[in-house]
Amino acid sequence: MVWWRRRKDREWDDFFEEFFGREFEVFDEIFERMMRDIEEMFRMAEKGEIKPIVRGFSIRIGPDGKPEIKEFGTKQPIVEGVEERRPLIDVIETDDEVQVIAEMPGVKKEDIDLNATEKTLEIRAEGENRRYHEIVELPCEVIPESAKARYNNGVLEVVFKKKYPEKKGKKIKVE
Repeated sequence: MVWWRRRKDREWDDFFEEFFGREFEVFDEIFERMMRDIEEMFRMAEKGEIKPIVRGFSIRIGPDGKPEIKEFGTKQPIVEGVEERRPLIDVIETDDEVQVIAEMPGVKKEDIDLNATEKTLEIRAEGENRRYHEIVELPCEVIPESAKARYNNGVLEVVFKKKYPEKKGKKIKVE
């Protein structure tokens, strides 16, 4: 039975590679990283040093039609036992605005430092027990001076106006 399973897996792998190509090898790398993280979690649990771990990835199709994969979650512990994390981030683009939403529980509004350029948003926050840092690449150019930010219940929302908003065309009647 093991022989058949191996043969079946090889056939499936051959089909998958032939149909999709080698572009999906990145999933193997992500899976290996996740397995290393899980093994590390078990080692820490055995020592009694377990800490919360948040880790994952988001996938979206970029403007060029290729998948963009971004990782988020806990980074390695750093100075003074305070752990630096990458916040969970969602970027929403409309016709004339770009909205960035970041989940950052455990910090106060005064602890958040934002720095924006036309193409990126840098988010830093340092609370008593939590530290966050992330540089978000924006999907288009924005006007940094137009930024409006709100923080409520651990959720940061930053809204920018687009530098070149999409112009809506005029509907033409066909005769």
